[in-house]
Amino acid sequence: MSLHPPLLNPCALFQRSSSKQPKTTMAFSLTLFNPRHLSFPKTPTFSIPKHPTQRTQTLRCLPSSSFDLQTYWSDLITLIDAELAAAIPLRYPEPIYAAMRHAVLAAPGAKRAAPVMCVASCELFLAPRAAALPTACALEMAHAASLVHNDIPYIDDDPRRRGRPSTHSAFGTDLAILAGDALFPLGFRHIIHRTPPELVPPERLLRVVSEIARSVGAGGMALGQFLNLEERAAPPGEELVVLIQEKKFGEMAECSAACGGVIGGADDGEIEMLRRYGRAVGVLYQVVDDILMQGNGSANARDNASYVKVFGVERAMEIAEGLRKTAKEALRGFEKYGEERVAPLYSFVDYAVERRFEVGASASDANVVI
Repeated sequence: MSLHPPLLNPCALFQRSSSKQPKTTMAFSLTLFNPRHLSFPKTPTFSIPKHPTQRTQTLRCLPSSSFDLQTYWSDLITLIDAELAAAIPLRYPEPIYAAMRHAVLAAPGAKRAAPVMCVASCELFLAPRAAALPTACALEMAHAASLVHNDIPYIDDDPRRRGRPSTHSAFGTDLAILAGDALFPLGFRHIIHRTPPELVPPERLLRVVSEIARSVGAGGMALGQFLNLEERAAPPGEELVVLIQEKKFGEMAECSAACGGVIGGADDGEIEMLRRYGRAVGVLYQVVDDILMQGNGSANARDNASYVKVFGVERAMEIAEGLRKTAKEALRGFEKYGEERVAPLYSFVDYAVERRFEVGASASDANVVI
């Protein structure tokens, strides 16, 4: 599905919903993870108002700064798409590689948000783009593989992805599963073989590989999908919905920001800040998607793990405002590096809410994926 601001402006939606109520604040906390060696995170805890009596202030649609996020994003997509095309050539066995290319290579809805966030986090520490591009592409491969597996009939049964037939619709479920299986290790291989050794020490690459493996594994994105399947039998509670959304959508964004920091040479404290930032942005994007899809009648009836379905539109807006605040607060420690270096990361936060432009989106796509 395409989110075109002229058809439905999320900021206007939030303002209409809350303009007649007193302004208050709400708290939404994200768990701090152990920054040492990117270890497995503890079980997340959240603070969400149980019975709010007043609506929170509207999401603040700040004036755009001089930083041009659209150009920055589009330029990176061009670089990332070229590297992905070279990384997945059509070779034997051709049916598997054709399915892999279908899943990964440029499509109308491919925003490349995970790799772009990785590069932006790396550039924050003045590391060259060439240092981060292989890892950025590996993140996109992992992201695409997860979508391929999520779309198959045994899980979400989605016939379309990014404006065209999903991989199993185009190649069959058997080849879709194999393509997803092959993309994960290809990403790891791409990191090891394509990252310039003169730019990134081997120990940083090991940390990146470990981080991606953790993020997509049984305690990360796979856990989110498993819990999402389990909740279809009965409506989930609030805490479970928060955990599902955090694992399904926050995990990859957190991993992307953290990997960029590792490659760029960030210390453990800085990686921790990037981790909190990425997780907040990833969940924020999905919360706003839930609100927008509810507003235009395109919400997925099968998905009970929606913030809007469980919390209602008003509380979902409160949560979104809290996430936006959390993400920006996580970046304050980087302001010492100057506005220009941190501007891309700040801009991603506002884009998650405002959607001032479309990045590789298709009006016919019912699956909004960053």
